[in-house]
This record gives sequence, C-alpha cells and structure tokens, in this order.
Amino acid sequence: MLPNVGRPGPEVETEAASRIRKEPAAGTAHPWLVLAIVLTAAFMQLVDVSIVTVAVTSIQDGLDAGYAQVQWVLAGYTLAFAVLLVTGSELGDRFGRKRVFLLGTAAFTLASLLCGAAGNAETLIAARLLQGLAAALMYPQVYAVIQVTFPPRRRGTAFGILGGVIGLAAITGPLVGGLLIQADLFGWTWRPVFLVNIPVGLLAVVLAARFIPESLATDAGGQDLMGVLLVTAGLALLVYPLVQGRELGWPAHLFAMAGAGVAVLALFGLYERRREGRGRTPLVRTGLFRNRGFTSGLLLILVFYGAFLPFFLVFSVYLQSGLGYSALRTGVAVLPYALGSGIGSGVSVALAPRLGRAALQIGLTVLIAGTLGVAWAVHAWGTGLETRHVFLPLLVAGLGFGFTVTPLVTLILARIPLADAGSASGTLTTAQQIGSSIGIAVLGAFFFGLLGSQADAATADEVPGLRAELAALHITGDAAQDVIDAFRSCFHDRAAATDPTAVPASCRPAPAPADAPVRQIVEAATTRALHTDFAESLQRTLLLQAVLFAGCLVLVLALPKVRGRELSEFEEKSQDATIIG
Repeated sequence: MLPNVGRPGPEVETEAASRIRKEPAAGTAHPWLVLAIVLTAAFMQLVDVSIVTVAVTSIQDGLDAGYAQVQWVLAGYTLAFAVLLVTGSELGDRFGRKRVFLLGTAAFTLASLLCGAAGNAETLIAARLLQGLAAALMYPQVYAVIQVTFPPRRRGTAFGILGGVIGLAAITGPLVGGLLIQADLFGWTWRPVFLVNIPVGLLAVVLAARFIPESLATDAGGQDLMGVLLVTAGLALLVYPLVQGRELGWPAHLFAMAGAGVAVLALFGLYERRREGRGRTPLVRTGLFRNRGFTSGLLLILVFYGAFLPFFLVFSVYLQSGLGYSALRTGVAVLPYALGSGIGSGVSVALAPRLGRAALQIGLTVLIAGTLGVAWAVHAWGTGLETRHVFLPLLVAGLGFGFTVTPLVTLILARIPLADAGSASGTLTTAQQIGSSIGIAVLGAFFFGLLGSQADAATADEVPGLRAELAALHITGDAAQDVIDAFRSCFHDRAAATDPTAVPASCRPAPAPADAPVRQIVEAATTRALHTDFAESLQRTLLLQAVLFAGCLVLVLALPKVRGRELSEFEEKSQDATIIG
C-alpha cells in the first residue's frame, strides 16, 4: 500500500511559517543529522501504514477477528490520524516542535508495543487508534523541523530527500511485512509487523532528545478543541455504521446513527463559521468553501483517496484468503504498483506544469485503465492467477496514481491566496485521511458483502462436476444430492459469516473415515468455489473503484485552468514554507 500521508506537495505559505519564531539559526544545529532523525521517525510511521495490509489475513487467523474488525484496524488508524492532524501541527507551533515530536514518537512506539502484544481484536483496534493519534502529533513536526532547520537554498533538497523516503517506505512496507510474517519470529506470526517499530522509535526518541533544537511560534493561535471534538464525533457516528452494518444486519439504529453523524458534521461547520467570525483561529477556515475550485478539489480528494486506499485491503485479502498466497508473496505481488507510482510521480513533476489539470485527466485515465486491467486479469486467469499475470496492470495503475497524486494538491491550491494556503493544505491533508477511512468502510463492506451474495453462484458452477465425480464413486440419486446440498449450505454460510474464523453449524458434521474420497472431492470443489467467489467479488469491487475514479475525472473539470508560467509562479512564491502533506 502506498502511503497517502505526507506525499510532498507544493511548498505553500502556512500560518506557522508566517509567524515570528523562536528558533535556532538555520544551519547551526547539525541540519543533516536532524534531517536523518526526523526521517527515521517518518519512515517508521509511513512503513507502518503500508505494512499492515499484508498482515490482514494473519491477524484474522491469530485473533479470530471478523471482517469488520479488520476494517477497523485500518480505518481506525486513518480516522484517528485525520481528526488530530491539524491540531497536531498547531500544538507543535505552540508548545515546541521538538517537544511534540518526542511525545508523538514515544506514544507511537508505545502504541506499536500494545499492537504487538494485543490478545484480541478489540485491544488491537484500540492500540491502532492510539497509533493514529500519536502519528498525528509526530508527523507534522517532521515538516516543521525541516522548515526551521534548513535555509531556503537547502530546503528543497531536504524535502526532496523526504520525498524519496516516502517512496522507499511505499516499496519496502509490504515486502518487509511479508518477510516478517514469513519468518514467523519466535512463533509470533503477525506481531513483529508492529514490534519492529520499537527499536526504531526508541532510537529516534534518544537522538531527537539529544540533537534536535527546540523551536516554536511566538504568535501561535489557540487550539480549536471543540472543533476537534465535533468533527471526531461526527466522523465516528458516520463511519461506525458503515463498518459494522453488515455484521449487525443493518438495524434501524445504525441508520439513525449515520444521520446523527451528518447532523454533527453540519453543526461542526456552523461552529467553525461562528468561531472564525469572532476572530478566533478555526480548525477549518469556512471562507475557503466559497472558492468553487477548492470545494471541488476537496470533494475530489475525498473520492480519490476513498477509492484508492481500499484497493490494497481487498486485493491482499483476495490473494491470501482467496488464492492462498503467503504474506511474502502478497507483498511481492503489489510491488509493481509502488514501482509504477514512483515512475509516474517523477514524470509528472516534469510534465504537470505544462499540462495543468490535463495532467490529472491523463493520470486518472491511466489509473482507470490499470484498475480495469487488474479486473480483467482476475477474470481471465481465474484460479490460476499468478503474480506475473497482474504485473503489467498493477504497474499501469501505479503509473496513473503517481502521475495524478503529485500535482493534485498544487492544482487545487493554485488559485487560493497564499495567506489561506496553509489552512487549505491542512484541510486537504485531513480530507485524504477522512476519504481513506470512509473508503475502507464503504468498499470493504461492499467487497465482504459480495462474498456472501456471490456464494450460491460460485457453488452452482461446481455442481455438475461434483455430481459427476460422485457418480464415479457410485454415489447417485438422493445420496449424491445430500452431499451437494451439504456442500452448498456450508459454503454459503461460511461466505456470509461476519467472522471468517467461525465454523457454521452447517459445516460441523464430519464425514466418517470411510467417506474420505467424498471428503476429498468436496474439499476440492470448495477450494474452486472459494477462488471463484473471491475473484467475482474482487472484480465487482474493482469496477466500482474504476467508476469512482471516473467520477474524479468529472470533478477535475471544476478545478482552475492553470499551467505553465502561472503554475510555476505559484510554486516559486511559495518556496519559503511547506505543507503538512
């Protein structure tokens, strides 16, 4: 999975950058050592985003976790990150970037220990929420520390190195996760995926305490704690029904909860407008929404990341649970996406200023083609799918993603006044995480729901062959029909179960030892039907993602038409500050 947090965008004027700072003179505090320290912590956080996707199936097996709980392991982290991200940046301005960086890194390390030691799914989810909150404290300080440590002439190089670290984390995360699970260190299966953060985090804390100088904004605004509470409550009320709905059977109170979430978010908007009207610093500047380009861009960010991030969840589950891939093989399988993203990003840097918003249209078109290519490969190769069959479409999809995401924020902000660009970029970064959380909830529920609804069709395809194999064993008539009915009933109940580790009542009767040949035939038919069920569900999910990306193409039309000199001038005027992500 590619980290969607912290991908370098344009270096735009933030509120923190425009204030008078109490800071060391740039270049006097071992700047390259400081950079190495903050990049170590950033790498740890970014790898943790991508490493978890390949561990999903191992976590399910190890903790007897249901599909909804697995969604919470991913969505809970991004949701917690989103709601505290802007506030985390402001806390660094007010109380000191070094102090908040140390607090966030230490808390992230502790949360990693709690994740690795979790004895049940609920504990793991709680620890992941803590990880997300800690990351929201630590990660904005990476940009701020680089900002105050390096003089303008070296700042671009420092941020360029940060971009390389982000790309490296995207490539190594799934691979490292697969290697750790494959090694099964001390018999801990998936736990080292989290525990590997502990020595890295401790090293970062020790070095940061010794070598990073303190800096803060002397004119930092007050924190909008009520705004944080309102947006957190609203998003929780909205995301919870989306994740838990399938498991609970969509009772009426979940719809009421989702409606309450929308109402609380509307209240949040009113509160922010009133707070801004009183001259106090809001969490989100409501005046930004009067800019049509920004509003369309915000919606574009929500849909784009909502469609993008769930791909790695459903594709990983398909490969491991549907086709029986190991975690390591799964990590290797998704490498072409990361490779394509790096190439597409590099090409986009050179071409986007000349193309303007056409760069987004080209990138999205390529991304759609790659996504449909993966769906076609799954359909064409079926149960015989191998890594090489999806290499090219994944590479194409990655190229499209990289080509799109690199200029995305720049193009949205191009017509935003520089005085508002910091708040706007922070809002867009938060929207990335919110879109990811909602996307995991919606598309995850869609995919897992399809597993149950497609089950009968998958077993129906196996019935003729199963009947013929039973006839070869001289099992015909009612006896054969009993076996077929038991096979279909068991498979349906397993596919529709919200807990994939539970054994439905219809699957519990065990054949007598004399029925070993029948058992082998049924198990083979079950494996084939499982592959078919997962493949059909993945194809439909990929088609939905392609539709969402096509919707992004429409939203691009509402962005400002900027390119060439105007876009270059915007980037030149914003070289003295940076955005969160």
